[in-house]
Amino acid sequence: MLLVGLGNPGSDYESTRHNIGFMVIDELSRRLSSSNVSKTAFLGKTYKTKNHFLLKPQTFMNLSGDSVIKVKNFYKLEDVVVIHDDLDLPFGSLRFKKGGGHGGHNGLKSIDANIGKEYIRVRMGIGKPEHKGEVTSYVLGKFSLEQQKYLAEFIDITCDSLMYLFEHTMQETSAKFSQKEQPKKMA
Repeated sequence: MLLVGLGNPGSDYESTRHNIGFMVIDELSRRLSSSNVSKTAFLGKTYKTKNHFLLKPQTFMNLSGDSVIKVKNFYKLEDVVVIHDDLDLPFGSLRFKKGGGHGGHNGLKSIDANIGKEYIRVRMGIGKPEHKGEVTSYVLGKFSLEQQKYLAEFIDITCDSLMYLFEHTMQETSAKFSQKEQPKKMA
C-alpha cells in the first residue's frame, strides 16, 4: 500500500493547513520506524515500512500526481491512500472515501489525472474561511491557536486510523474512526 500525504515542500509551508497530510506522514513514519528510500526520480520523500510505502510529494500541491505515479509504478503498488486537507469539512472531522471528485483540491486533481480516481481518500477537515476569496490565504495559513490545541491529537487519531486500515477494510476503518467534527472534549 502507498500512503500519500499531501502538502507543499519548504519551511514557508511547514505548519500550514494545506500541509496536514505531510504532518500525518511524518508522524506515521516515526511510529513505524520507516527507512528513507527516496530517489530523485520519485519527486518526493519516500519511506518504507515493513509492508507499506509513505510518500510526501515534493512537486508542490498542483503536481502531486507526478510523484505518486512514479512511486506507484516503480514499486508496482495497487492500493493508494491519500491523506489531505478538506475545506468542506469542519476542523477536526475525519472522513474516508474511495473515488469521487476532487472538490477543487488541486492535489487530488493532479493525482486523478495521473492514476485515476479509484483510491482511498482520508479527508481531514480544516474548516473554511468566512469569504470564498480568502481560500488560498486560508489553506496556506497557519492553524489558529484554538486549532493548534487539538492538532497533535487530530494527527494521532488519523495515524491510528491508517494503522487500523492496514488490517481492515476502508468501510470498517470508516465506521470506527470517522468523526463529523472536533470531539467535544477538545473544544
